[in-house]
Amino acid sequence: MKYGLMILTTVCMLSSCNTTNNTDEVRLITLDPGHFHAALVQKSAYPQVSNTVYVYAHEGDDLREHLKRIEAYNNRQESPTHWNEVVYTGDDFLAKMLADKRGNVMVTSGNNGKKTDYIYAAVSAGINVLADKPMAIDTKGFELLKSCFEIAESNGVLLYDIMTERFEIATILQRELSQIPDIYGEQTQGTPEEPAVIKESVHHFFKTVSGVPLIRPAWFFDTKQQGEGIVDVTTHLVDLVQWECFPNQIIDYKNDIEIVDAGHSATPVSHQEFRQVTGLDEFPEFLMPSVRNDTLFVNANGYIIYRIKGVYAGVSVFWNYTYPEGGGDTHYSVMRGTKSQLIIEQGKAQNYIPELSVKVDDSVDAEAFEQSLGKAVALLSEKYSGIGIKRISDRLWRIYIPDSFRNGHEAHFGQVTENFLNYLKKGRLPEWETPNMIAKYYVTSTALEMAAAKD
Repeated sequence: MKYGLMILTTVCMLSSCNTTNNTDEVRLITLDPGHFHAALVQKSAYPQVSNTVYVYAHEGDDLREHLKRIEAYNNRQESPTHWNEVVYTGDDFLAKMLADKRGNVMVTSGNNGKKTDYIYAAVSAGINVLADKPMAIDTKGFELLKSCFEIAESNGVLLYDIMTERFEIATILQRELSQIPDIYGEQTQGTPEEPAVIKESVHHFFKTVSGVPLIRPAWFFDTKQQGEGIVDVTTHLVDLVQWECFPNQIIDYKNDIEIVDAGHSATPVSHQEFRQVTGLDEFPEFLMPSVRNDTLFVNANGYIIYRIKGVYAGVSVFWNYTYPEGGGDTHYSVMRGTKSQLIIEQGKAQNYIPELSVKVDDSVDAEAFEQSLGKAVALLSEKYSGIGIKRISDRLWRIYIPDSFRNGHEAHFGQVTENFLNYLKKGRLPEWETPNMIAKYYVTSTALEMAAAKD
């Protein structure tokens, strides 16, 4: 056993560092940070959160990369943070974290194969958990996750996952417009062949984070540790289907959801690409079963067709190695109502910025609809100042969104954290959040099982 220590703002040993007696203060624990999302939670500071953060992890590259990102936030010129990372390293880091219990909120973002066990340990010890997605990557993990929620409720602590896409302005406005009958009409049900709600996401292995090229750990490419794309990124998409189509409604996974179809496929990663994104010269042994002709094949792509409360939804994820010049990760979404379709696009034509359009149905008078849309957006502008409409063609309008609302994906982690801190102050989540998290992970884990059964 040994103590590893990184000094960012003060000199302090883990066994003697002064901690606050203020029970209202949030004290963060970061457990085994292997993904950059763990650092993004700390890109912003929060008044009710202590600057001292307790980190428990193995010594190695994952930890070093995490601490480098925190140090960069502390040293930036604009709005620097003042985090003091007190680090323990050792093979017993989980047991040590539970024994010390120096914080009251554990943040976990890393190896997803271990994450559900980490969550179980934390809530069992009476520690609140803010977890990066996914919280479970297979049906075994899903069953354990259900137990985690039961234990969290019994111990009076909160368990919450980081759903950043709820804070993307085009998605927010898509949700808002779908709740206005004069614009959207009623939600159509769709079919398995043409779902009423479609959400697609394209991600990339090699990209930049906070302006720096991202170095990914080798285990990120192992679906037994990271999880397949169908249980990873699709977590966001399934969440948005529930959040937009059934706002503030409880989803009962046993009665409200039917998985219709699912499939998966691999993205090839060459030896040279793997070296570029990981810094490793060779594929590690645990990846060799997925290597053919010096190319790694990662089951990162997948789709799910399912029915939720009678509405057919289709979600899919694709991973490319890197994005085109000027591009980035992209999101595509269609919601089909009886009066209009609400469409989000983020391709080259949109300069890779999410744009929301409204396409009126052929059965609706376009001129009357434009007046209704103008009134609806004018009312929404009281909440989202500066938004407007622009007619693109006879039956298509673009929602104008001011740049002030486009704060970017990284900023959304701070918004999710602030949301969680508000729930923590109240001592409870909204009544629909926990059953809907369970429903979400039921969809992804069951879909993976269905896709694997086809192999």
